[in-house]
Amino acid sequence: MSSLGAEIREQFPILHQEVNGHPLVYLDNGASSQRPRSVIEAIKRYYELDHSNVHRGVHTLGSRATDAYEGARDKVAAFLNAKFREEIIFTRGTTTALNLVAFSYARSVCREGDEIVLTPMEHHSNLIPWQQVAKATGATLKYIPLQPDGSITLEDAEKTITERTKIVSVVYVSNVLGVTNPVKELAAIAHRNGAVMVVDGAQSTPHLKVDVQDLDCDFYAFSGHKMCGPTGIGALYGKKALLDNMEPIEFGGEMIDRVDLYESTFKELPYKFEGGTPIIAGAVGLGAAIDFLTEVGMDRIHAHDTHLAKLAYEQLSQIEGLTIYGPRDNRTGLVTFNLKEIHAHDVATVIDQEGIAIRAGHHCCQPLMRWLNVNATARASFYLYNTEQEVELLVRALRNTEQFFESIG
Repeated sequence: MSSLGAEIREQFPILHQEVNGHPLVYLDNGASSQRPRSVIEAIKRYYELDHSNVHRGVHTLGSRATDAYEGARDKVAAFLNAKFREEIIFTRGTTTALNLVAFSYARSVCREGDEIVLTPMEHHSNLIPWQQVAKATGATLKYIPLQPDGSITLEDAEKTITERTKIVSVVYVSNVLGVTNPVKELAAIAHRNGAVMVVDGAQSTPHLKVDVQDLDCDFYAFSGHKMCGPTGIGALYGKKALLDNMEPIEFGGEMIDRVDLYESTFKELPYKFEGGTPIIAGAVGLGAAIDFLTEVGMDRIHAHDTHLAKLAYEQLSQIEGLTIYGPRDNRTGLVTFNLKEIHAHDVATVIDQEGIAIRAGHHCCQPLMRWLNVNATARASFYLYNTEQEVELLVRALRNTEQFFESIG
């Protein structure tokens, strides 16, 4: 039993409301988490007291804003255990970070006949950029096959990753299957073949203690809004030696060193990748979110979220006609399912009437949906403020949904 959810809920103002006459049960954390009061207050304080543009100003507010922005970078670097602070590039989120790697790094190193290795469980953000790289360079996309439960094996990875492979890009935690992939071992295989390892950390960073040096990944991308931070902010970690040799893909103010009429030079890391006015308030909020999560403890959060996912798996498995996707074990923070022949959107709509928020659709994983032979699924995703009681409410609501559709069927 985990007491974290009940202990922590008081710090999240949005959870203390009714939806459709019922207390809100928020189980859509895989799409976006909620924010604790400390994050909301940090953003509010920045706008009320410290707001100015960063880096260029010499006045007091400019200095305070710059300190807050760069302080957030230090917090991200420590949170991921990056070796150098300049290895942290602020972006709009995971999608922008992965696109930066694809368009700045991959297009410069991939040639016809080279290979880019993915898995069929990838989010569209970690699939479409590589499709575009393949089209532009003549590289070939290859996929590590899925086992019947949706996991991958290192044996299959060894067969798929070859000396022709330039890039291996894999999600750490699947947003549909909940499976945690062996990215450290995949990175070792990639490096033995001369490839770089890219990790989509959108679903892992909120739930796992991440150490990019231990993983030995070359790039790692994540979003703030899935880990108690604001929307519109995230980061790319990249090994300094790789980032140093990459060209920026956005040009304008702030990222330049010298500009002449016909030629320009660019700043050093990390600023050459952060053109224009950055997402200052977002970075401040992300820094506050990291403070909050660090104080709670990532190991404790992981244990809590894993416990709720296991409990949900066990209880949902007892509902006749309900199919759960992904492995029983090695599951982080979510359960994806379908209830008989009822469309996932109908399931989500009906239980919303009981105040329960879940996600329904293809979850930006259409190739995986086709592999599962479904059009859509429903997904309940848990976080540190959820409770065992909320799992029980979800199960009861799904039983009520089953009865409702039987009564009108």
